[in-house]
Amino acid sequence: MFSLPAPLVLALGLGITTASNAQSLDTVQIALRGINAYANGQMTAAARDFEVAGRRGNRLAQYNFAIMVARGETTSEDAYPVWRWLRRAAHQGLPPAQYAFALLYANGDGVERNPATAAKWYRKAAVQGHVDAQMALAQLYLDGNGSTEDRAQAAHWLAAAARSGDRQAQRQLAHMLDTGDGVSRDPEAARLWRQRADEAETRAAEPH
Repeated sequence: MFSLPAPLVLALGLGITTASNAQSLDTVQIALRGINAYANGQMTAAARDFEVAGRRGNRLAQYNFAIMVARGETTSEDAYPVWRWLRRAAHQGLPPAQYAFALLYANGDGVERNPATAAKWYRKAAVQGHVDAQMALAQLYLDGNGSTEDRAQAAHWLAAAARSGDRQAQRQLAHMLDTGDGVSRDPEAARLWRQRADEAETRAAEPH
């Protein structure tokens, strides 16, 4: 069983044009049709369209097909299909695919566990602004797992995630700023990050 937390809907909002550079209109339309089918609960049709568009090089379809296989929503005759399809999309630079591909190596899902390879793919997604990848990379630097322990690099990636609004990152960064762990000690900055996290938590708890 794969422990991929990246839901297929993450890919749905990335935009077909960006995800389908220099592809035929027909391939783009097939990928779009797959998205619409999935949204309507038509799993067989969605999987078929994602696989067809994915084999034609559409990275969004490749990612979505991989996640459907990982969830047991469809099957594939390919050997190691989740790894294979995520790898295709990851090598085409799709951040959710890079993050999910890293998770395979971090958790040993269908592959031999390899923290260094996980770190490599977390970084590729992190530099493109993928918040979960930034958090995962920060944790690897804190633990020295898959890379040399580097508190400054950990703080760097926590700050990136904090700026994107991740409350856990904001609180962890505040602690590092309070204690001077990997960064210059700055109690006022720590206070501001905690305040931002508290405000976001309050907003999240408000009824909508």
